[in-house]
Amino acid sequence: MGQRRLGFWQWFAVVLVKPLMTVWTRRTWRGMEHLPQDGPVIIVANHISHADPLVSAHFIYDAGRWPQFLGKASVFKVPVVGWILRRCRQIPVERGSVDAAKSLDALVKALDAGDAVIIYPEGTTSREPDLWPMKGKTGAARLALATGAPVVPVAMWGPEQLFDPRRARLNPRPRIPVTVVAGPPIDLSRWAGATPSRQVLEEITDVIMLRVRDILAEIRGGTPPPLWQRAGRARAEGDRPGTPA
Repeated sequence: MGQRRLGFWQWFAVVLVKPLMTVWTRRTWRGMEHLPQDGPVIIVANHISHADPLVSAHFIYDAGRWPQFLGKASVFKVPVVGWILRRCRQIPVERGSVDAAKSLDALVKALDAGDAVIIYPEGTTSREPDLWPMKGKTGAARLALATGAPVVPVAMWGPEQLFDPRRARLNPRPRIPVTVVAGPPIDLSRWAGATPSRQVLEEITDVIMLRVRDILAEIRGGTPPPLWQRAGRARAEGDRPGTPA
């Protein structure tokens, strides 16, 4: 992202949000070098708090890219707010409806234009008691197969201290520590050209989520939960992908 290419409303968002985050958080950023400075990239992240988009957007912007998120379509219908979000190149999604497929088309279009899009594969904040990642939905895998764009895993820890989703509690105190770490692009080459069957998409999704989980474990220093099992078909990262179902 050449920051000089940002439009007025994007600069407006930066001026509005970045000073707030600079005061509210004490940041540890690592792995920014794994985010390409140009060209399409799919950023996949864990989801632990409603504050995640602010933290991840700050990280991605500081890394030199403009982040594009999926947002609930209802928010885009709010007067003024929706108008600004669209001009900041955010993408509405009608969850749980036939129109949800349109968001994938919008993401493909953004990637074809060389943009950076961020996806939370879990689809909602983690319901795990210790906020470890849940099994992901397959949208990021489908997008990776459709575009061939690199998939960069990102893990965050600390946004749950800004807003704790388990207690619906906002913490307004300044300088709350947050850590965001990006890993190298995930090697999905063994699925290149694969038919996007359910099994293939689930295998790719598990590899993505396990990488995010492992980075989170490095941040937290704890023991991550065991490998998820999808009807006995989940595979370790080194295994060969299954044939289309």
